[in-house]
Amino acid sequence: MIQRFKALALQTECFAINSCKNRTSAYELMQKSLDKVLAETRGSKAFIGPDLKLVVLPEYFLTSFPFGESLGIWREKACLSTDDALFTQMKEFCVKQSIFLSGNFYELDENFPDLYFQSSFIIDDEGELILKYRRLNSMFAPTPHDVLDDYISVYGDDALFPVADTKLGKLACIASEEILYPEIARCLMMRGAEIFLHSSSEAGSPQLTHKEVAKRARAIENMCYVVSANSAGISGIDFPFAATDGLSKVVSYEGHVLAEAGTGGSMVANSYLDISALRDYRSKVSMQNYNARQRFELYAPSYSSYSHYPANSFKKENPSKELFIKTQLNVIKKIQK
Repeated sequence: MIQRFKALALQTECFAINSCKNRTSAYELMQKSLDKVLAETRGSKAFIGPDLKLVVLPEYFLTSFPFGESLGIWREKACLSTDDALFTQMKEFCVKQSIFLSGNFYELDENFPDLYFQSSFIIDDEGELILKYRRLNSMFAPTPHDVLDDYISVYGDDALFPVADTKLGKLACIASEEILYPEIARCLMMRGAEIFLHSSSEAGSPQLTHKEVAKRARAIENMCYVVSANSAGISGIDFPFAATDGLSKVVSYEGHVLAEAGTGGSMVANSYLDISALRDYRSKVSMQNYNARQRFELYAPSYSSYSHYPANSFKKENPSKELFIKTQLNVIKKIQK
């Protein structure tokens, strides 16, 4: 067990594949993006030092996001499996650099051939893919919740909220805007999570954004570290370049920002994480021991009795942007009623 080590939220520019006309040109751009990210990670470790053991990449480090593409077109152009050569390259890199690497990508699944999922991953320093988490809340992308019954029948309930027990502590992933959903972090904490790896692409405003508030809240209420990597702008898309740029950070289990980047490409958001100190903090009888003072039985009936966004929404209709909008409108009407 490594009790104390450095973590880095790498803030790097993302290249959008949206203008690529076919899979071949899109893949070439993904390869270019990965080569750049790994070179920056290698250089960051050389500067920060051998204590750097954990690196988190931004949400869209390979592809950016769909910008008008249908689910079918995006699936064809932007999605990968974890058997892809790009993952082999990342695994070999982690071994050479002796680091854990986390990021987010659009994933193919042979069990759901008409869909894709937005997945976060962790590769350890032995080159093993030790965790894969599929985003559960999304505005316009398929999620396991949209095919929940079939998904659980294939992968089981444990696949929804995975936590990896590693030499660095217990690691879990939270994808992008899911930092705004306290239930995601809570369910991961219930399963032992100590460090939330947050791949994001968001506004880096000098004001406290919703996500900025949420990062600190999730850290405090779950007594967890948060390592949150934002993009340093997205190029190649009809979108203001620096709209998603800046303020990658490392947050302590008491909600203090330990390190924070400005704007642009940066390795400034790196800091020591002390797992022994976190575990000691969690072991104390205290007003601040929120984990030990949880009374889940009080809340369980409300969650089991009320449904807002429905599970298995793809069972009766084919997934599309129009279906996502229609479903949310129906939920709003139900809540209002």
